[in-house]
Amino acid sequence: MKNRICWIISLNFLFVKYKLKKLYKPIFIAGPCVIETFDILEEVAKELVRLNNKYGINIIFKSSFDKANRTSLHSYRGPNLEKGLTMLNDIKMKYGLSLLTDIHEPYQAEIVGGIVDVIQIPAFLCRQTDLLVAAARTGKIINIKKAQFLSGQDMKYPVEKVRETGNANVWLTERGNTFGYNNLVVDFRNIPDMCSITPHVIMDCTHSVQRPGADGGKTGGNREYVPAMALAAKAFGATGYFFEVHPNPDMALSDGPNMLYLKDLEKVICSLL
Repeated sequence: MKNRICWIISLNFLFVKYKLKKLYKPIFIAGPCVIETFDILEEVAKELVRLNNKYGINIIFKSSFDKANRTSLHSYRGPNLEKGLTMLNDIKMKYGLSLLTDIHEPYQAEIVGGIVDVIQIPAFLCRQTDLLVAAARTGKIINIKKAQFLSGQDMKYPVEKVRETGNANVWLTERGNTFGYNNLVVDFRNIPDMCSITPHVIMDCTHSVQRPGADGGKTGGNREYVPAMALAAKAFGATGYFFEVHPNPDMALSDGPNMLYLKDLEKVICSLL
């Protein structure tokens, strides 16, 4: 009788665990670092739709219309605001994907908010009050990336700026901290610290393996560490994962060394479900 009761309890526990896993799926964000061509956007979008349908998830499509913080003046920045948003909107309309993109100046917030579902605040700009307030006023989800020079606990204040503007939909993203010159290191304690501030904490698994400015006027990186970064973040309680992906990262116009090959995304996502 005792063994039977233990068996029933174990079975109920497994059933509840299964139902919770089905109910609370992590947030996934994926896409090319910067908009290069519409063909590349489409190739990525088709794969995200396939994965969404196969695994019952909702990967948010991301790409930047302007990389305003490139190392060199001669580096590719993107198509610009108007052309970039037109291409992103075409992807949304054709493939039914949710969208995320980043803004760098307050005036961009309202325009971008008319198209995307999530507005991202770049790490270097996460304390810019006017930018945060303008983004918050759109009513969209605001994903604030933690600066490379701040702790997880410091992110309380950017979050407060958004919430006190009247927007409670705030996510935080961990993307590593500066470690000497041309290097980043991830202190995974930042994840539970940020989880105490907001319920949604994303791990940027690709920017966290960057080597900033370490590749002769552009950023280097080690994409081979991306899967381990994701699993470590999961162990520390991350509720979502951010991946920059590209059909051929070695030919990408921005952040190639730390982007995942598009063909490898499925395996990494499977390890997190």
